[in-house]
Amino acid sequence: MITRFDDYCIHQTAQPVAEPSQSDRNFYDRYWFNGIEAGNGDWLFEIGFGLYPNRRVMDGHFSVAIGDKQYAFHASRRAPKERGETVVGPLSVEVLEPMRQIRVTLAPNEHDIECELLFTASSIPHEEPQNIMHDDGHLIMHNSRFTQMGYWEGYFSIDGKRYEVSKAYGTRDKSWGVRPVGEPGGGAPGLMNDEPGVYWVWSPINFGDFCTQMGTFEDRQGNPTQVSADLVPLYDNPDDIPLGEDPGMIKMTEVKHEIQWHKGTRRAASAEMHYQDKNGKHYDISLLPGQRFYMLGVGYNHLEWGHAYWKGELETGREEWNFADINELDYQFLHTHQVVKAIMGDKQGVGTLESIVIGKHARSGFKDFFDGAE
Repeated sequence: MITRFDDYCIHQTAQPVAEPSQSDRNFYDRYWFNGIEAGNGDWLFEIGFGLYPNRRVMDGHFSVAIGDKQYAFHASRRAPKERGETVVGPLSVEVLEPMRQIRVTLAPNEHDIECELLFTASSIPHEEPQNIMHDDGHLIMHNSRFTQMGYWEGYFSIDGKRYEVSKAYGTRDKSWGVRPVGEPGGGAPGLMNDEPGVYWVWSPINFGDFCTQMGTFEDRQGNPTQVSADLVPLYDNPDDIPLGEDPGMIKMTEVKHEIQWHKGTRRAASAEMHYQDKNGKHYDISLLPGQRFYMLGVGYNHLEWGHAYWKGELETGREEWNFADINELDYQFLHTHQVVKAIMGDKQGVGTLESIVIGKHARSGFKDFFDGAE
């Protein structure tokens, strides 16, 4: 299975590049991006694009939330052998310069959702802790991920209405490894140790000349099982971004957060972040959520267009949701992103607050599998 990438000195195993180092059917390689309107954060677009070589699936999504409505384009195909062929129907992701510029194009199509967008980096690709999770002795998640801040230029359009994108706040991540995707496997179901559920909060914030990046998993009581946060410098000129680690990065040694939830939901109404570095300096950030976005728009928890689902040789689709009509405690809508305005001392910033809480979480007051805040 020799492909063009085998001509580069990038091999990590004795196998060709197109063959993963392991046979786990859920091995993946994935891009995620978002873009926030630079004025008042009135819209938020997101892009997801994944390759699942052992499932032989490649899929992609482009979704936009504007006001009280969200639109989504979905596409899925049989995965190509060439790793450089990141195209699903009219949707493509093109790395123009690694870690510096990426172009995302959604060409004219029957679903009347289009885009031509250029992401330019403003930070190093910041490596986060690896995610590791077992289910009854079976490794179901083990991946690496980096997060990078930047800005967007270009446009997107919906039903012929064009939205210009000029220096929109952008965040992207790239992850790879193993995680639960696609149709469930056969045999006896896993036990998920004690009971099924997850608590994950993630929040990258752009403060202009630096950003903060934070993420945490917690157990049912609210004790962190994984937590990290760092302050990372931002650069106006991508040529100034250091190669490798940034000497200006400040690692946090203590990371805490508090979320107040909208009554009857699991969507944040406000949040506080509290960090401390090795020198004892405190960083206290208040977050005020604005525009919301439901992650099923880019395939997360989606029952039909979920990641790595086999849809056929090539299929595309469109969806839209009026927020007033949805049940926020429906499983598919529990995973959310929100545009947040941030205040840290005399600094103001804009960023993303991601949250997904399924099952009990004592610190949040959630007592059942899908109950909302009291």
